[in-house]
Amino acid sequence: MLGCHHAIMAAGAFITAIKNEGSFEISENMLNQVYDRTQRQAIGGYCGLTGVCGVVPALGSCFAVILGSKCGTDKEQKMTMNAVFEIVKIIRDLTGPSCCKAYARKSIEVAQIFLEKNLNINLSKSNEAIICKHSKAHPHGCRKEKCSYYKE
Repeated sequence: MLGCHHAIMAAGAFITAIKNEGSFEISENMLNQVYDRTQRQAIGGYCGLTGVCGVVPALGSCFAVILGSKCGTDKEQKMTMNAVFEIVKIIRDLTGPSCCKAYARKSIEVAQIFLEKNLNINLSKSNEAIICKHSKAHPHGCRKEKCSYYKE
């Protein structure tokens, strides 16, 4: 239920979906950059200690890599930060207690919407509703009805 492996999976799923969509040519080096950046910033427990969930830098690194954002860039850095801002807001709204599965799922949805609105890139979406089957396994207690993935 909890752990930074969710950040790695979110980054991998998102950057792979972008690669498969085809608007950006994603090289092996770019994939490695996403994973490297994510591993350096997605550290277990930091969500509670610093207020930054590992999913945030994971998906932020995807945007930074595809846009070429780095310190000193203009539009690229601002767009990356805007995407990250939207992701932080959705995670904030899901907190209490933390659920990395929900954070990753909802953050990818928000990142997809951001791609559509700002870069006109439409990633394929499943019409099937995501239903969490792990609510009883949550070590801090599931948010239950407060979570859009909860169904009992």
